[in-house]
Amino acid sequence: MSGGGGIGNGSGSAPALNERQQQMLERITLGGEAKIAELREAFAVTEMTIRRDLEKLEATGLVRRTFGGAIYVGRDVALQERAGHMIEEKLRIGRAAAALVRPGESIFIDGGTTTIEVARALPAGFDVTVVTNAMNVALELVAKQVPVLVTGGTLLESTSSLVGPVAAQTLSGMAFDRAFLGTTGVSAQHGFSNSNIYEAEVKKLAIRQAGETNVVLDHTKLGAKVLVSFAPLGGVTRIVTDRAPDAAWSRLLAEGGVEVLVG
Repeated sequence: MSGGGGIGNGSGSAPALNERQQQMLERITLGGEAKIAELREAFAVTEMTIRRDLEKLEATGLVRRTFGGAIYVGRDVALQERAGHMIEEKLRIGRAAAALVRPGESIFIDGGTTTIEVARALPAGFDVTVVTNAMNVALELVAKQVPVLVTGGTLLESTSSLVGPVAAQTLSGMAFDRAFLGTTGVSAQHGFSNSNIYEAEVKKLAIRQAGETNVVLDHTKLGAKVLVSFAPLGGVTRIVTDRAPDAAWSRLLAEGGVEVLVG
């Protein structure tokens, strides 16, 4: 595998990695996770050395140590950083997506700077039950007197989202008329993807429990790909976006049976 020019060297503040640590990072990135035992065997070093390596990898912000190993978490960009991008486009997407919701429905909205615009576009006091794993979405809806149920779970500070076993258990016992999900990117080969493995698991569950799934995304996400795929290209009902896709993308989405709604 590659050495110093590979993954993890994009930031000047990131710690310098040696050859073994670089290969270890690539292994975790590609697999999503790795156990200490398998890393020890793969690199023929002591467990203490592996633990020191993982500590250094965690300092890059790409890896989080777990009991017995490590997982890839990607470079989560904080909500406040993303909120200033494509503001008008996200407003239009949110309004178009919210217009799909009918009185009396139960819907799921996950975390993100585009999905929150769906919540903001719902009328105050609207007769709908919203389930969410996003603290910012919940606060938005409470202020508008829209009934909201929060999943519970472990809070991801970077996105204000609740994830993990508690969130999964809550979602597994529910059924939604519609789900509204954000995405970090979408590609023909890997479908819809997210930079955080925990958030991706919540998205997968929401899709499974929903009658229809709407992915809200601005046009810059088309063609982008990150680590964790949460649905194949044809695995959602529609995308809600700010600009009509080009001919190639329109053909791919049509072949996958995915509707396109432009806000």
